[in-house]
Amino acid sequence: MQIQELYSKYLQSSSITTDTRKIEVGSMFFALKGERFNANEFAEKAVLAGAAFVVVDELTNPAWRDLYKEKIIQVEDVLATMQQLAGYHRLQFKFPVLAITGSNGKTTTKELVAAVLAKKFKTAFTFGNLNNHIGIPVTLLGIDKEQTEFAVIEMGANHQGEIASYCEYVQPDFGLITNVGLAHIEGFGGFEGVIKGKTELYHNISSTSQGKIFLNKYNQILCEKANAMGLSAAQIITYGQDTSAVYYGNILPTEEFLTIQVNGQVIQSNLVGDYNFENAMSAIAIGQYFNVPMADIKSAIENYFPSNNRSQKIIRGTTTIILDAYNANPSSMAEALKNFSKLAAPKKMVILGEMMELGQYAEEEHKKIKIITESMSLAKCVFVGNGFLFTAADSNNLWFENAATTKTWLNQQDLTDFFILIKGSRKNELEKVL
Repeated sequence: MQIQELYSKYLQSSSITTDTRKIEVGSMFFALKGERFNANEFAEKAVLAGAAFVVVDELTNPAWRDLYKEKIIQVEDVLATMQQLAGYHRLQFKFPVLAITGSNGKTTTKELVAAVLAKKFKTAFTFGNLNNHIGIPVTLLGIDKEQTEFAVIEMGANHQGEIASYCEYVQPDFGLITNVGLAHIEGFGGFEGVIKGKTELYHNISSTSQGKIFLNKYNQILCEKANAMGLSAAQIITYGQDTSAVYYGNILPTEEFLTIQVNGQVIQSNLVGDYNFENAMSAIAIGQYFNVPMADIKSAIENYFPSNNRSQKIIRGTTTIILDAYNANPSSMAEALKNFSKLAAPKKMVILGEMMELGQYAEEEHKKIKIITESMSLAKCVFVGNGFLFTAADSNNLWFENAATTKTWLNQQDLTDFFILIKGSRKNELEKVL
């Protein structure tokens, strides 16, 4: 079936889904398959649940073709077809598309940018963390091309070539790389691989004279790469603390929450840590570029509350917890510890989970984090997971195998007046210690 013909059926559908549990009457179901599942087996279930069309690449029961006729659409590869359909749908957009990637802060930045733009435009954006080869096309296909005025798409990646592949169907008009750090370093093949992989977005933007990027002028690596890739001065929109940037702001000293001053306006965020400055400042810059009134930008930033275990401040009696356990890598872990060390508190404790996908760099990077904690004034220092196993023999620290054993220990402690930082990779599930 030609993509144009499939698109006409998509337009007749009420929604799209890849989950039989979320099928709505009149929807289009894409039967994806992976190492441990094959949704082609549920094609009949999808039709009986009300799906208008079911896209498969295997007909596990030949009788379905005669039984359900045009409702069953067989293609060579469901995932590739869904991505192609998303790209075709993207071609119909008459509004700007902004793509966001980076090693740290991309989800927070995406949410802040979307909140700011929503003050002026009907804005569609990546839901949650659906930022991969499945989530991105699902996001695009979920956008109403008639009702939307702006789209913000988040792109995650753990190897080179991934961002480039997303750009083929996202086709962004604007791009933003939050930063480059030691995230997914195993898959990228080293730090240079991370830089190369993330800046594939710049390469895509540079291929069109109309494309533009938002660039943190303080980030020397990204500035050098943007210039090296042939992006003209007209294609680069700078922001940051550097007064020579097009859009700039200052961090005002505060005890906990990030506070920014921009054009005489003081913006009090609900984000813990100065390391969130570049996330918030990029949203402020994008809002200013697209002429969102400063009062609305301020309102959007100040009314954004982090969720999903990202830089959340939680109060439990006299105990204050900074929960930043959605994910972690050496760069974000170091920044979180740096910020936590600035907080004035009588008793401070860190609970740090191991960092994943570091490959040959794992031992070295975990030892660097331990060295940082040794320079801090901590009442207790807790490490979790095999990456920090080497700390078990150190009497100055505590080591636990997982979140469950950590929680058992915590339940026996008097945490009165403690300030606690909880930080670790997703696999640790450190939010369970709450």
